[in-house]
Amino acid sequence: METVLKIDSLEKYYGKKGNLTKAIDNISFEVKMGEFVAIMGASGSGKTTLLNCISTIDKETSGHIYLDDKDITKIKNNKLSNFRRKQLGFIFQDFNLLDTLTAKENIALSLAINKEKAINIDSKIARVSKELEIEDILNKYPYEISGGQKQRVAAARAIVTNPKLILADEPTGALDSKSARMLLEKLENLNDEFKATILMVTHDAFTASYADRIIFMRDGKIFSEIVKGDKTRKNFFQDILDVVTLLGGDLESVV
Repeated sequence: METVLKIDSLEKYYGKKGNLTKAIDNISFEVKMGEFVAIMGASGSGKTTLLNCISTIDKETSGHIYLDDKDITKIKNNKLSNFRRKQLGFIFQDFNLLDTLTAKENIALSLAINKEKAINIDSKIARVSKELEIEDILNKYPYEISGGQKQRVAAARAIVTNPKLILADEPTGALDSKSARMLLEKLENLNDEFKATILMVTHDAFTASYADRIIFMRDGKIFSEIVKGDKTRKNFFQDILDVVTLLGGDLESVV
């Protein structure tokens, strides 16, 4: 299976000599095409810093990040925005939708920025909207729809450009349990139907249980890794809780 993302000996330090904090401490791993990978860890474990480095929002101290065999640590600053726009999709905890645009216009904007031909835009939006069950709210503005619906619109915006990698940062953090479950089922469907490659940071064991593989971080390092395989989501959830126990804290500190 083709490798989409490769992290090679990545390090990220904050501070100055004599007072350095290792946010990421020599991490290496790969994500294959079509994988749904979750990264878990307590606050301060380095998971958000890792996501920020992969997204090129933050700059690594050393090491390499390869996306589709391209070393993105070598991309010039003036070309980073173009790289993000074409290669990455983002799903944020706070949705980041434009209130002055309808749901459809928010989704279409990402296509327009990527210079998609106008003739293709409606069909692309229709396909992803059907998959995420937001067809009936496309003409509504963000302030007219629920949090769960907003997040599904954000997910549509992230996937519609067919990016190499979707980065999800605590995507269920602002949702109630019903909306969170619906979003996760839709992300799971996007992974299955669109073969979307998803890397998701989460504190929540229930959210992580929808992934195929989970990387656990502690103190800037990879602590453990588990794979769902043929297990039911219920059994995988229990495996997650077992690792949380090994991480050395109660569930509240990690979930």
